[in-house]
Amino acid sequence: MATKTKGAVLWSLHESWSVEEIEVGDPVAGEVQVRLAASGLCHSDEHVVTGDLPVLRFPVIGGHEGAGVVTKVGAGVTTVAEGDHVVLAFMPACGRCPWCSNGHQNLCDLGARLLGGVAIADGTYRATARGQGLAPMCLLGTFAPYCTVHESSVVKIDESVPLQAAALVGCGVTTGWGSAVTVAKAGPGDTVVVLGVGGIGINAVQGARIAGAARVVAIDPVPFKREQALALGATHAYASVEQALEPLSDISWGRMADKTVIAVGELRAEHIAAAQDLTGKGGTIVATALAGAAQSTVDLNLFKLTLFQQNLQGAIFGGGNPRYDIPNLLRLYGEGTLKLDELITTTYRLEDVNQGYADMKAGRNIRGVISYTDADY
Repeated sequence: MATKTKGAVLWSLHESWSVEEIEVGDPVAGEVQVRLAASGLCHSDEHVVTGDLPVLRFPVIGGHEGAGVVTKVGAGVTTVAEGDHVVLAFMPACGRCPWCSNGHQNLCDLGARLLGGVAIADGTYRATARGQGLAPMCLLGTFAPYCTVHESSVVKIDESVPLQAAALVGCGVTTGWGSAVTVAKAGPGDTVVVLGVGGIGINAVQGARIAGAARVVAIDPVPFKREQALALGATHAYASVEQALEPLSDISWGRMADKTVIAVGELRAEHIAAAQDLTGKGGTIVATALAGAAQSTVDLNLFKLTLFQQNLQGAIFGGGNPRYDIPNLLRLYGEGTLKLDELITTTYRLEDVNQGYADMKAGRNIRGVISYTDADY
């Protein structure tokens, strides 16, 4: 039996999210239904609005960063049961494909279906509105109090973890942390630069700090974000690359950054050139920020790339393994090492989702979160 609820739906490019009645179907074999407690407002959903992140079909039910409680379980599901607390990972992990098997769950072959708009289990729609099937963002659709998702997208967590904080590790925290720790391999004594300190970059800052980096330099034009970066582990903060270059040289004794993570809102050609200027010999540049799908040119100094032996590396979901990284990050949160509550600037009702994105674009939030209450179920 379908569950009548509400959801934030995007009917076409460049429109606002429309909060309206939807129906969420029961799980089929291999699926679970989750009653969500919270959903993060990630920039990737805004990329769907602008078309920079192309989806195969509209309308779209948004949201891909959530946590909640399993309410229904389909046949054949073995990793979770009704009543379990779970985080929804934006990248599914089957555990069997070559990528999952060699420790790269973030590259799971099921990711090929991420923006396809239909359920992994049977190729149909699990949510509908106005009689039309809704394509769930990243196979999830957390901009609704309920969602029905594939077992491969669900990670069981300890019930002691507050679900609002847990929601953030479904995408932004894990992506930022892994960009610095897993992909860049920041370590003790390193100088790490993070270019852009929003919901992902701020967690690259945290990851670098916890990994033992001696100097963590945050670069962002928004004063509020620089303040938050300093509060969560940055040792220095600057408004622009130009302002950072000379002091970065001073604090690194001319070596510049060992690792640079690009976590701006939209990756452009000039960001690579700027990262090269910030990065020293043998250094690694990690491009985590998302560019428009049509972006195919880049400003890259090939002379410096060769003679400085620099590494330019892309990263999705922090290069990590969600079935390991999500519980591990929540363990660090429980120990007080990783800060999650401090990332949440503002909580919103689902009906205020468009205001949440307006605040994000205006630089007023590190992470906005939709909080679901009893009134929403």
